[in-house]
Amino acid sequence: MSKYYCLIAGLPNISLDDSKLTYSVSEFRKELDGILTSRDKKLVDLFFLKFDNKNLLSFSQRPDSDPDEKGSITYDEYKSLFDALKDGEKPPKNKQIPPYFIEFFKQYLDSQKKEEKLTISWEDRLAALYYDYAMKCSNGFIRNWFELNLNINNMLTAITCRKYGFDKAEYIVGNNEVAEAIRTSNARDFGLGDAVDYLPDLQRIAEEPDLMAREKKVDLLKWKWLDDNTFFKTFDIESVFAYLLKLEMIERWVTLDRVTGEKTFREIVGAMKKGSDNALEEFKRNNNK
Repeated sequence: MSKYYCLIAGLPNISLDDSKLTYSVSEFRKELDGILTSRDKKLVDLFFLKFDNKNLLSFSQRPDSDPDEKGSITYDEYKSLFDALKDGEKPPKNKQIPPYFIEFFKQYLDSQKKEEKLTISWEDRLAALYYDYAMKCSNGFIRNWFELNLNINNMLTAITCRKYGFDKAEYIVGNNEVAEAIRTSNARDFGLGDAVDYLPDLQRIAEEPDLMAREKKVDLLKWKWLDDNTFFKTFDIESVFAYLLKLEMIERWVTLDRVTGEKTFREIVGAMKKGSDNALEEFKRNNNK
């Protein structure tokens, strides 16, 4: 296994409460070029697929929008794939495009033909495909990281569903054991009390009425998980990956508009109370997805 002594030793200490960016995510990515082994670069590329996911959604729903520059797949590549599937042709070979993009487009095209009404948003459908893909990677730490995020999102969604009277089974994504337990259990802890050690923390976090404070607490929980799970991997790719994830958290908080966040939260809760069909999807899109 490769060790990154010089890289890790030279990184400045960071904290979630930092008010300035030491590195941007893009800058750190450039620094990693030429340092990581090809195998480890593929692991880091799993993180950056989230920006390609964002661009995939934009292409599907708003093809005239500007793509996120942190994505590596171009709109022309999306169009070639989409047009081939739409015409019933074999998708063009492209090593940059992960297989779940093909599955997403197939689901999207099938839904358009059937004109079906969605319960789970396209963003959440794509997230489920992304998590499933990432959870099959060869590195246990990274597999567990993606599963942690899937579980946290599902648990918070289920708690919100219970609070506002939604059928949680319709909004849970993924097919791991935690997702299945949440769908089927009516227990307060979804029958996961002994299986998920951070569930009590999440239940307390879900009770926080302030959206921004709640998001910060979720990030602190994730930050602690990263520290705990890289303690004995100081100079390994796991610590590089964790540093990248922490940079992303700091970058998001430094640029987050508190007023906008609180206004959005009030609007979403108001829509929920009126029984809006799209309220929960809106909540999840704006609640640390």
